[in-house]
Amino acid sequence: MRDILIGIDAGTSVIKSVAFDLTGRQIATAALPNAYEAVGRAGSVQDLDRTWADAATTLKQLSDKIENLAGRVAAIAVTGQGDGTWMIDKAGVPVGKGWLWLDARAGETVERLRADSGDIARFESTGSGLAACQQGPQLRWMRDHAPEMLSGVATTFHCKDWLYFKLTGKRATDPSEANFSFGNFRSRSYSDDVIRFLGLEKLKHVLPEIVDGAATHHPLSAEAAGITGLTEGTPIVLGYVDVVCTALGAGLYDPGTDTGCSIIGSTGMHMRLANGADDVRLNRDLTGYTMCMPIPGAYAQMQSNMAATLNIDWILSLASGLLKGMGVEKSKSELLAFVDGWLADAKDTPLIFQPYISEAGERGPFVDATARASFVGLSITHGFPDMVKAVFDGLAMAARDCYAEMGPLPGRIRLTGGAARSASLRRILGAALGASVQTSEREEAGAAGAAMIAAVSLGIYPSMADCLGDWVTPYQRPAEAADPALARRYNELFPTYQQSRTALRPVWHALSQGAAAGTQQETSK
Repeated sequence: MRDILIGIDAGTSVIKSVAFDLTGRQIATAALPNAYEAVGRAGSVQDLDRTWADAATTLKQLSDKIENLAGRVAAIAVTGQGDGTWMIDKAGVPVGKGWLWLDARAGETVERLRADSGDIARFESTGSGLAACQQGPQLRWMRDHAPEMLSGVATTFHCKDWLYFKLTGKRATDPSEANFSFGNFRSRSYSDDVIRFLGLEKLKHVLPEIVDGAATHHPLSAEAAGITGLTEGTPIVLGYVDVVCTALGAGLYDPGTDTGCSIIGSTGMHMRLANGADDVRLNRDLTGYTMCMPIPGAYAQMQSNMAATLNIDWILSLASGLLKGMGVEKSKSELLAFVDGWLADAKDTPLIFQPYISEAGERGPFVDATARASFVGLSITHGFPDMVKAVFDGLAMAARDCYAEMGPLPGRIRLTGGAARSASLRRILGAALGASVQTSEREEAGAAGAAMIAAVSLGIYPSMADCLGDWVTPYQRPAEAADPALARRYNELFPTYQQSRTALRPVWHALSQGAAAGTQQETSK
């Protein structure tokens, strides 16, 4: 009996294949660590062949955990990290390595394009602000600075599209990534005007067909069946980008409710549901994303911080380094056990942390590849617990900064991602947003969201709304109300947070120019 759906979620650092029964119960998971490489100061790339090999291995590992998996799989759905540029030639062989969303080489290209008055029309079409992580600016950078990289390219993919190609032989992308990169979110199709603005008219032929996995699927190829050990012809579904799938699995789509969704992982994704194109709220700063949902007329509006828990990792690494210097070894998990104590010991004095610790800068709610983290208001009275508290506050303020660009703050936040397990972070985030926080108990919301698309594509459920009662609602914890006193404190702090990050932008640019000049001097020696 075909009673299993598999969701593949190919993240930046981990590739997972997750098996569910047809009602959404998670059965088994197989995962492998992923790896990426730095290229110079700003580049980040991943090997296409290794990514496919690892994804195939996770499917084989599932077969070791589930009896007769090949005979029981009803469908496999694939999602993965968004943005980036993965290229193949006519024979399907990779052309170079895949550029990741972390890659910031197109930062200056983005600044130049955003300064062009034509970016307003592009933004109104895509509903999404330009950022260096996106395929459009990355292809433009290659065209302008390294055209040899485009030699022999027949098709450009995103990560999940590459895996779909390897599973089926079909060159395709989904409506979410196609439209926020090159399209019109209202028509869910490519836009010649957007492609022309990006200066990519001569590369239009490399953009793959847009395929909606909620309505269409393709069979597992004989070659892929041999590699994965699964049955040739098994339906393969192209999921939407990972953040859409995660939001779907975590409960963003809940018609009739005032609900937002935040994914707090290495990056921070903050979303509101727009019910129809007319409900999409485009901001004056031309930032954020509008992503088609696998539901007719539904969109996820998103603002995304480049770094969320990366900031926590950084402050903990400082503690680890200091302790190591004194001969004391502490792992990250051991240090996390001290966080609640540090937060309790922190003084109630103003200290602002701008959480832009990523080398790629920031993309939400503003776009600036030079953005960097900083403490504002640090004095001799502050200690390490105060710095830890400021980092957590900074993550919450950044989330509020993002939601404020999408309209009124939501009354409830559905929360997922690794940091959702932290009661302290939930309390701080809820107070900063003035919203109740409801955490999803889904261990693998992204894979679940992809599998939900497969469930609708195969007709197991007549619509996505029919999926919710089995796949989403049972996994929601009771909502945690915001602390009123703490909420008042953050209401007072938030304007100063915004003022400080606006004031620091010229400083970031000056530091970036100085770093570039220093690199040139070293190169010339």
